[in-house]
Amino acid sequence: HATGMQDLILNTDQAYWQVISLVNKTKLAESYVELVRKLDSDVEKMVAEGVATQADGLSVKVKVNEAEMTLTQVENGLSLSKMVLCQLCGLPLDSEIRLADEQMENLSLPNVYTESNVNTALANREELRSLELASQIYRQKVNVVRADFLPSVAYLVTNPSLINGFENKFRGMWAAGVVVKIPVFHWGEGIYKVRAAKAEANIARYQLEDVREKVELQVTQSSYKVNEASKRLIMAEKNMDKANENLRYANLGFKEGVISTSNVLEAQTAWRSAQSGKIDAQIDLKMSEVYLNKSMGTLK
Repeated sequence: HATGMQDLILNTDQAYWQVISLVNKTKLAESYVELVRKLDSDVEKMVAEGVATQADGLSVKVKVNEAEMTLTQVENGLSLSKMVLCQLCGLPLDSEIRLADEQMENLSLPNVYTESNVNTALANREELRSLELASQIYRQKVNVVRADFLPSVAYLVTNPSLINGFENKFRGMWAAGVVVKIPVFHWGEGIYKVRAAKAEANIARYQLEDVREKVELQVTQSSYKVNEASKRLIMAEKNMDKANENLRYANLGFKEGVISTSNVLEAQTAWRSAQSGKIDAQIDLKMSEVYLNKSMGTLK
C-alpha cells in the first residue's frame, strides 16, 4: 500500500535525522566541555598567581559541571535515537550503525517552486488517484443505470422470417429483424435509480475536489516551510560567524587581561548556542524537505 509505505519512509527519515542531529549535538557538547575545561585550567593558574578571584574559579567550575551533564544527556539521547532507527530498519537494537550524513557540515539549500510542487502532487498522490478512479466509476454507473431504463434496440437473426410473419414451415432463408424493448417504469423506479446514481457520482466528485484542495493547501504550506527553513539556516550561519568572531576576541582579550572570566564564559555560551542553532536549522531544513516530498507523493 503506497500511502503506508510513504508513512514508513517518513518515520524512518525522522528517526535518521534525529540521529544525525544528536551526533552533531554530541560533537558540540564535547567541544564545549573542552572549551570550559581549558578555561577552568587557565583560571586555576590565575587564582594561584593571585590575578583572579576564587569567585571566578567557582563560576567556571559550575559551567564545567553543566557542560559535562549536558554531554551525558546528549549521549543518552543519541543511544536511544539510534535504537529507534534500528527498530524501524529491523536491525538488532544494539547494532553499531554509522550514518552517511554524520559528518554533515553544511547542507545545500534547495530550490522551491510552489506551482510545480502542486502539479507534482496532483499527479502523484495515491489518495487522488483512488478518488479520481472512484469518480470515473460512479459517472459510468449513471450511464449504466440510465441505459437499463431507456428503450433498447435488439437485432435478431430469425428463422422463420419475421418479414413474412411467423410461419411454421421452413422457407430456406434467414432474415434480420429488429425488436424494440421498451422498459416499463414501475412507480418511477427508473427515475429514482438514475437520481441515486447521479447523487453518488456528485458525492464522489465533491470528495475528489475537497481532497484536491487539501492537497494543494498542504503542498503550498510545505513549500513555504522549506523556504522559511532555508532562510532560518542562512541566519543561523550568520549567527555562527558572529559567535566565532566574538569568541576569538574574548580569548585574545582574556589572554591580555582586558576581558573578564565572565565575559569569556558568555562568549563560550553564545558560541555553543549559535552552533546548536545551526544544527537545528540544518535538521529543520532536511525535515521540511521530507514533509514536502511526502505532501507531493514523491517520498522515496
